[in-house]
Amino acid sequence: MKILNEWKPMLLLSLTLGLAPFFPEPHILGKLRWIAGGAVGMQTIDWGDTLFHGLPWLLLLRIGILKVAERFKSK
Repeated sequence: MKILNEWKPMLLLSLTLGLAPFFPEPHILGKLRWIAGGAVGMQTIDWGDTLFHGLPWLLLLRIGILKVAERFKSK
């Protein structure tokens, strides 16, 4: 799927789905903080939720790494 390799839609998804709900803090940040604290009490649904909100960020990171690798490869 071509859209998975384009940075603009992935940036939009990261800033909307990846951060929603925004208040009181971005959801993915709360989940990452929970995992960094040892993930005590996390259930399967919480892990799935983390993946759901984190996937756009992972795809955006992947695109960035591929772009950087492409630049080094062409030099």
